[in-house]
Amino acid sequence: MATHSDSQFVSWFRSVAPYFHAFRGRTFVIAFGGDVVDQGKFVAIANDLNLLHSAGIRVVLVHGSRPQIEAQLKQHKARSRYADGIRITDALALACVKEAVGLLRVEIDALLSQGLPNSPMAGAAINTVSGNFITAQPYGIRNGIDFQYTGAVRKVDSQAIRSCLDCGNIVIVSNVGYSPTGEVFNCTVEDVAVATAKALGADKLVYFTDSSVADKRGRALTELSAQEADKLLSGPSELSGDTRLYLQHAVEAVRGGVQRAHLVSHKVEGALLIELFTHKGSGSMITADKLERLREATIDDVGGILALIEPLEAEGVLVYRGRELIEREIQRFFVIEHDGIIVGNAALYPFPSGKAAELAALVVRPEARSAGLGEKLLDHVSREARKRGLRKLFVLTTQATHWFIERGFVEADVSVLPEPRRSLYNYQRRSKVLVKNI
Repeated sequence: MATHSDSQFVSWFRSVAPYFHAFRGRTFVIAFGGDVVDQGKFVAIANDLNLLHSAGIRVVLVHGSRPQIEAQLKQHKARSRYADGIRITDALALACVKEAVGLLRVEIDALLSQGLPNSPMAGAAINTVSGNFITAQPYGIRNGIDFQYTGAVRKVDSQAIRSCLDCGNIVIVSNVGYSPTGEVFNCTVEDVAVATAKALGADKLVYFTDSSVADKRGRALTELSAQEADKLLSGPSELSGDTRLYLQHAVEAVRGGVQRAHLVSHKVEGALLIELFTHKGSGSMITADKLERLREATIDDVGGILALIEPLEAEGVLVYRGRELIEREIQRFFVIEHDGIIVGNAALYPFPSGKAAELAALVVRPEARSAGLGEKLLDHVSREARKRGLRKLFVLTTQATHWFIERGFVEADVSVLPEPRRSLYNYQRRSKVLVKNI
């Protein structure tokens, strides 16, 4: 017999299914600083990367190596030099960069090669590939300071990376670049990550950072358009240095063709999975434009609509419709999609002879109900009804009476329904009839 915990598991598993469908075959560039490995955080992240890879997501990792370089310099009794937050890489520092990046790459390989029984990595068999994918040029002289072997990305060999991904590998890109003359340059992880994501036309760029994106009052911001991010960056805020830097590059990425950029905290266990596979997320998502869209449904939305209404049909909350009926009546439906996932829908059935319309199948995903999506659908359907010259909106419900009353509906007798709808009223369900003048 299934227990309550079993039911919760099944419900959760079904809730993430749309994300698996949406992400399969997509390219994600995931970037993190060397501190993530240095602090032992990459062990858990490797488990999550294994899940992404197993789900058919094409993963490109871009890593930095600042603390590892610092450790190498310390061994040589040399000090680090920075200007505007960027390392000045002299000949000794470059030698330390090469050694640090090499050691770090081996450690990342080892962590992604785990396969102990009864662990998340059991049976993973992940293959990793790295190479000279980044062509770099000198960062140059800025404000009179010669950055020497510090580099800026000039070109990304996207074709080579795609070939590696096509073979089922995870691609690892280090924070070093090479020149056509054989020189090596130390680049920043944020520069390499955004250049790689843009060159690949990646679906997502994810930066692991040390703190969340917050406004000047310290409130976490889960979604920002590029314009909103610009405004945040230009004024007072609670952003850490790393988060500010990553946010600037996230904006550059989405304006350069990357569909979504995310900032997640490496201090939160499972932050990557929570951000990618739940509606609420764990960090901040940056897009070129607003994420949410309310629109007319199309035949391609039938599967998403069914996923929303079938659980409520099974509970008897909604009248059973079935795929064929929804396909025939798809022009009656409106949907709200969030980042490509349908999170709410409603249908409008007009009765012109009675100057009225029925609002039906108003459903919002449970995790999205606190965002006011039900009200948005109700307002939209009301406007559409008014456009058609209709004056009343009615709804039949068994369990949401108070929700509608709180939004201006009043209870009425079945006799107020237009005759065609009244003749179809199911007296066994005993649905409440609620009416609102629009």
